[in-house]
Amino acid sequence: MSMVGNTFADPERVVAEAQRWIGTPYRHQASRLGVGCDCLGLVRGVWRELLGAEPESAGPYAPDWAETAADDPLFTAAARHMVQVADNVPRRGHVLLFRWRTHMAAKHAGIALDEARMIHAYQGHAVMISPLVPQWRRRIAGVFAFPAQGLPRNKQ
Repeated sequence: MSMVGNTFADPERVVAEAQRWIGTPYRHQASRLGVGCDCLGLVRGVWRELLGAEPESAGPYAPDWAETAADDPLFTAAARHMVQVADNVPRRGHVLLFRWRTHMAAKHAGIALDEARMIHAYQGHAVMISPLVPQWRRRIAGVFAFPAQGLPRNKQ
């Protein structure tokens, strides 16, 4: 596997795999290239292609982005299995997590194509490229990199 600094997966491989998913129809909780996926399903599919088996089951989750929760399962899982980017600045190949309000759990994910665009899926749309406009940027809850290997990493 190609690595960058032996810590992160090669961002070119991450983006190339994410681009393969463009046009995959939106299907809540699915993760099958060309068949259906949601935002997390896209990230899970890229993980499987680059790193092999998923480190844990996603379990059931609601499609409601405005859901309030006592915990933050998406963010917590990302922190367990990916490398958190300390400066929170999206760069090519990074996984972006979004929350709609500060008191809500992160409920959306995308993969940065570059500093200005992301690849993501959301209800009513296939996997697509969208600009990282201010409305998206201000909702970034965390920025993560796929690890070079399927092992948990500490914050870098």
